[in-house]
Amino acid sequence: MSIPTLPFGRTGHFSTRTLFGAASLGSLSQAEADQTLEVLLQHGVNHIDVAASYGEAELRLAPWLKQHRDHFFLATKTGERTADKAREELHRSLERMGVEYVDLWQLHNLADPIEWDIALSPGGVLEAAIEAKKAGLVRAIGVTGHGLQIAATHRRSLERFDFDSVLLPYNYLTLQNSYYAENFNALVATCQQRNVAVQTIKSIAYRPYMGRDHTHNTWYAPLTAQEDIDRAVHWALSRPGIFLNTVGDVTLLPKVLDAASRFEASTTPAEHEMQGMVDRLGMEPLFV
Repeated sequence: MSIPTLPFGRTGHFSTRTLFGAASLGSLSQAEADQTLEVLLQHGVNHIDVAASYGEAELRLAPWLKQHRDHFFLATKTGERTADKAREELHRSLERMGVEYVDLWQLHNLADPIEWDIALSPGGVLEAAIEAKKAGLVRAIGVTGHGLQIAATHRRSLERFDFDSVLLPYNYLTLQNSYYAENFNALVATCQQRNVAVQTIKSIAYRPYMGRDHTHNTWYAPLTAQEDIDRAVHWALSRPGIFLNTVGDVTLLPKVLDAASRFEASTTPAEHEMQGMVDRLGMEPLFV
């Protein structure tokens, strides 16, 4: 089965509900990256999400984008907080990927209160983003983030500026935190009213590494069994209108895409199934 598409907010693009999180390319050779990107074509994925800080990921995309640029909605991110540095990073990203524009430029991990104020004030990265949109270097502007506070922070960001997209964690265990759930639900409601795209990450998070051996190229210990990935992915996709960013590990990417390709409303796991998985695996909440 093919992965369905939805309008990506107000951008005019119909994106597959699973978006390729290209952090997984950051430490790969070009040959390995090319093989990974072919998996996207096999599943019909048409949206790539990368960042300037993802190692060599932008460079790994460049040869592939020469052939497939028109097929993909291309998003990247900047971690800079001031306009001057952000402009430099945007031009470097465009050069590294060999493209004239990106469809979405995102303010990366805008969570710290001081950084938030710098970024969204005169002379901040938002100023550079608005200029870049007027110049045709970016088509849309988004904001991303991590942590327990981020849903509330994104709500505040949308009060300051009418962003085209938001990105934040979403999985069963995280939503058991009442504070996060309340702000996530309120954020989604606002985004639906304004036609802002909602991207989610960490759908298959198992637990923080917390000194444990890093077994995968992810910032968290992930679920690995296909049946567990199926439950986690299907639970996330059961929320109407949101997008799921894939995992930052190429060995798990096919499993996530396979799960997404088989999602139907009837496959949504029940509450007791999700809680049973949490208890069976000893899953731990992840707020980073």
